[in-house]
Amino acid sequence: MKRILPTTLLGLALFAVCIAPTVAQGLPGATVRPEGKSGAPAERDAMRERCKANPQQCEEMKAKMQQRREACKTDPGKCRAEAQARREERCKQNPRQCEEMKAKIKERHEQCKANPEKCRAAMKARMEERCKADPQRCEAAKARTEKRREECKADPAKCRAGRDGKPLDK
Repeated sequence: MKRILPTTLLGLALFAVCIAPTVAQGLPGATVRPEGKSGAPAERDAMRERCKANPQQCEEMKAKMQQRREACKTDPGKCRAEAQARREERCKQNPRQCEEMKAKIKERHEQCKANPEKCRAAMKARMEERCKADPQRCEAAKARTEKRREECKADPAKCRAGRDGKPLDK
């Protein structure tokens, strides 16, 4: 149990620092921001304004997004492949930007490999900041994590293994 938290935090840190920007590149309408600049509140405000101006379009978009989430739950491999194809298409259109992003990701990955404690601390600080901003979402995530932990205890074969090859809960 004591190894779960550091392993989980490391995984989340690597995802947030290394993988999330790459994944965001492949999502329609997603933008990758420079380090330390979120822009999310401004985007949410702009979205609220658009929804006030045209609520029907907003509801249609929400329905489409929900439909896409459900489709991705049933076939995540297909969604990953589509995201990869969109990333590759963007890289063809703007190879310089793509190479810069890959270089930044590689640099961050190397930094985290060299100093994992610093990455964990930064990830923890970002997580605490997000939890202060949206405590309900944070509690929901904690509940999902706990549920998953219980499922893994019940059937470790269904859960991914840690670096040592053993289930994460051991």
